[in-house]
Amino acid sequence: MRHFHEKLREGHGIELSYTWVKLALQGAGLVKKGRKRGVHRKRRERRPMPGMLLHLDGSRHQWFQDQRWYDLIEVVDDATSETYYAQLVEEESTRTVMRALRAVVEGKGRFCALYSDRASHFFETPTPGGPVSRERLTQVGRALKELGIEMIPAYSPQPRGRSERRFGTWQGRLPQELRLAGIGTREEANRFLRQHYIGEMNRKFSVPAAQPGNAFVPVRGQDLDRIFSLQHERAVAKDNTVRLGDRTWQIERTPWRGTLAGCRVTIGEHLEGGVSIVYGPHVVGRYTAQGEPPGPARKTPGGRRRAAEEGVRPGPRALAPVAAGAWRGPGGAASTWASPSASP
Repeated sequence: MRHFHEKLREGHGIELSYTWVKLALQGAGLVKKGRKRGVHRKRRERRPMPGMLLHLDGSRHQWFQDQRWYDLIEVVDDATSETYYAQLVEEESTRTVMRALRAVVEGKGRFCALYSDRASHFFETPTPGGPVSRERLTQVGRALKELGIEMIPAYSPQPRGRSERRFGTWQGRLPQELRLAGIGTREEANRFLRQHYIGEMNRKFSVPAAQPGNAFVPVRGQDLDRIFSLQHERAVAKDNTVRLGDRTWQIERTPWRGTLAGCRVTIGEHLEGGVSIVYGPHVVGRYTAQGEPPGPARKTPGGRRRAAEEGVRPGPRALAPVAAGAWRGPGGAASTWASPSASP
């Protein structure tokens, strides 16, 4: 109803009060009366500064008001209720969650803690309904641990009430906005979110932080392309190949070792589709998702630009990571590769 009242004022110049409009809609049977308030609960205090605690959650809904269902993934700051990321995806998963987190880290910097539900892409739960495992990390858990970001699981629906109410707002407003804008595809909707509607939601619903400043830390000396990848440890076969599922990659000879047979390497499936194979500090192979060597190198958008394309406004101090296709060694110096057989 509040969304409808805003549209009356902004789009049609009708200056009726909110209460009058609400009672008129309810009296005509167009809007149901709200439920009675439940048991009184004490509101949890917000964190005092941005960057101290972020919430990540997803909401499955028919955003286009037809038979199609999509998940809206949102990353919001606990201190200000500012949305840093919001995109429609086929489903909430390890890849879509990691893409959201990477966009925020690139655009704003490292934050202190992430609060989420206990979905399988966030936590391993050995006993159904029991506590999460702090030793057996998921891909998301491993990536955030490398960045020094704490993960906080939700054990009951009540602490997530603010997130649930926020998704109620999204579900009431976004489908109407998409309809009014004549948007009918997920790609168009995500562009609309990045370029327009995230900003509008922040103008309407964000609040000032209790303290000045922020707790974001610039990203320095860390390869986010590697950190936010799906990593799998494998042993190299006698013919210097590694296998993952039904895919096999050939590791070419390196100038510093005759063979890697028997060595343990890490296969990294990158969010943009490529695959890298790492042995210690060395990148010993880089390939397309189909197992082919990459084509000629092409420029890719840097961290801050890529984050802006994802709808995240860059923070004042956040630094871009090493460019895609580069590796930062133990000493911090960055180097690139020319082919899978080249020395990193």
